Amino acid sequence: MSRDELRTRLARAVHALDAPPSAEPFNYAELRDLMPEPAALKPAAVLVPIVAHDDGAGLILTLRTDRLTHHGGQISFPGGRIEPADRGALGAATREAYEEIGLEAAALEPLGFLDRYATITGFDVTPVLALVDPAARLVPDPGEVAEVFEVPLAWVLDPARQERRSREFLGRTRHYHAIVFEDREIWGATAAMIVNLTERLRRSDALG
Repeated sequence: MSRDELRTRLARAVHALDAPPSAEPFNYAELRDLMPEPAALKPAAVLVPIVAHDDGAGLILTLRTDRLTHHGGQISFPGGRIEPADRGALGAATREAYEEIGLEAAALEPLGFLDRYATITGFDVTPVLALVDPAARLVPDPGEVAEVFEVPLAWVLDPARQERRSREFLGRTRHYHAIVFEDREIWGATAAMIVNLTERLRRSDALG
């Protein structure tokens, strides 16, 4: 698939940049007993960066350092809290991507938003989907990012690779997604956002 074809397919599947998602986080109902009301969640954003190489597209992910307060040692997208100076989720995701992995805004082509996601740490996260210039140079901030790497987009979007697991948490069985690629295990919020992209692509592809 060419970059133009990938751009068109992805853009059809997301909320437009001028129409960010307004519904409550798609997983909020399942976590309602752990969460404050949606309005009390702290707004945050992540960048979902996709690189279109000649031999296939890749998804950029980070391994967070162990010493971070939230989600330390986990695989995640670059992102964080939306600050007052940011221009909404897009501004926050772009800023955080530069701070965490040195990804310049000029190397990004934002396409739109995935559905919002609530974390048990109290954030209402808006994922921003963007194409990345294959020539972009990534320089991880060692204070936040232990490693930045790519996984094949086709692999993580394959429903057969998206495991649904469960565990006991606070007296209830909780469900979560996990995607394993080689020695990498992507789970929790990051895996759920990838699954959300998969589902949105499936629906938009069905509509043609």
